Amino acid sequence: MSKRNTPQRRHTILARLNEQGEVSVDELAKLFSTSEVTIRKDLAALEKNGLLLRRYGGAVCIPQEFISETTQAPSAVKQAIARLAASRIREHARIIIDSGSTTAALIRELGHKPGLVVMTNSLNVANALRELEHEPVLLMTGGTWDPHSESFQGQVAEQVLRSYDFDQLFIGADGLDLERGTTTFNELLGLSRVMAEVAREVVVMAESDKLGRRIPNLELPWDKIHTLVTDNRFPDEALRYLESKGVSVLRTAVDNFSS
Repeated sequence: MSKRNTPQRRHTILARLNEQGEVSVDELAKLFSTSEVTIRKDLAALEKNGLLLRRYGGAVCIPQEFISETTQAPSAVKQAIARLAASRIREHARIIIDSGSTTAALIRELGHKPGLVVMTNSLNVANALRELEHEPVLLMTGGTWDPHSESFQGQVAEQVLRSYDFDQLFIGADGLDLERGTTTFNELLGLSRVMAEVAREVVVMAESDKLGRRIPNLELPWDKIHTLVTDNRFPDEALRYLESKGVSVLRTAVDNFSS
């Protein structure tokens, strides 16, 4: 396989690993008719992205206890929010998906939407997108890796974003402040604001328990947000207040708290 087939080769390696539980460098080199050096580079890259563990002569699946929260299945509430948010995405849309566990749940809902162009600053989101039946055109911001948010940040990422325009931004929040807007523990706020600038619609995905959290860092003020997608426990009075500020509030229709 040529260099441009590297993503497909690595996708196949992961599929084979999931089937067998382990793979060897020798086996893979023969399968792809390539050198063992190339296969070792593939395994190193996949390990760096948290998708496998290298062992002498090959690789094994990541033990369950080592799988991070962001790669586990999302809660029923997060998935219901993601399903409702995804209903607003048209085929062939150009969207941004920010890093975070709630926004990552959106990926499961995109498999039957062909022609998407998706920009992200998250490796977890990027890897999940590559597994979709209708794999979208994937754009990465690049930039400086921030281990706290597990995403790329910084001026390089901001410059890349400003080179495009998008239909929608899907972004999470650590807190929802009715007076100010969305809040975050992350002090790196620049990229979120640039994402909002280059998108025609800003969609915040957040559970109702984020409402009223006292978090000091304002991420996006309400006048930069078009839509809030939340669960059905979001209070009526808070909904009416945000709608008075021009924010459309969508609540999941079913009770997702019973399980």
